[in-house]
Amino acid sequence: MSLKVSVIIPVYNVEKFLLRCLESVVNQTIKDIEIICVNDGSTDSSLKILEEFAVRDHRIIVINQDNKGQGAARNCAIEIARGEYIGFVDSDDWVELNYFEQLYAATKKYDADMACCGILRRYPSSRTRKKLEIKEEKLYSSTVGKYRITESPRKCYVYNKIYRRSEINLHKIRFPEGVFFEDIGFSIRALYFLKTLVTVPTTVYYYWVNYKSTTREMTDKKQRDLLAARRDFIDFSSKYHINCDEKWYIKRKIVYKCFGIPIMKIHEWETIKKYYLFALIPIFEKRASL
Repeated sequence: MSLKVSVIIPVYNVEKFLLRCLESVVNQTIKDIEIICVNDGSTDSSLKILEEFAVRDHRIIVINQDNKGQGAARNCAIEIARGEYIGFVDSDDWVELNYFEQLYAATKKYDADMACCGILRRYPSSRTRKKLEIKEEKLYSSTVGKYRITESPRKCYVYNKIYRRSEINLHKIRFPEGVFFEDIGFSIRALYFLKTLVTVPTTVYYYWVNYKSTTREMTDKKQRDLLAARRDFIDFSSKYHINCDEKWYIKRKIVYKCFGIPIMKIHEWETIKKYYLFALIPIFEKRASL
């Protein structure tokens, strides 16, 4: 049987959410998939849950490794993936049951290298908010078009898409390892090197707002990693002459507050700083001498 999609799930200490994620993937309406789960050094019962699912479903492959981070976990799975396309699901999220079938069908209809759908943000209160909206089925072939419809690099999400595996390997696209915001480096390269992207409005990815997630608190390391990822984007877009909206090139945003009220916001580019009173009113612009 030819495998249509390799679903890659990095797993780290998500015992409370993992069952929901796995149930949504193993019950996909498209059956000829493989599900590669990489346990990235979990210290809770996540590995046990994975092993129990693997006994029930032969399509599940469990890789157990020391904690190396999400980028390394995804890269490990890409190396052994066999599907025509690869897709990513974070282990505290879930997808609609027709998710991979709808994305895969769209790629075949247009012979596209990528397919992308919308994202709904789900909160513990059961409130739902749109994180990324896709309104129509459409094929994009220009780099700027692909960046704009996916709102990249500001929304460099890898998990609401599938990618032609042969193209990912041909261009040696992998995740940076040992850093946060690893999605940015992967996404900007996939959107550039994979020539065509089709948008799919008929399914959705559910992003769970996990208040205890490692990505929520902005530590010094995360700030450094974010700046490095933005620097990487600026260098990449300059090298390949990608013209995007100026705001996408912002290196850093600084907000000063008093009693929780924004008093001053600074947007910093490579050579320009713009100052906004009450985070809204532009009042001053400073340019570095060249």
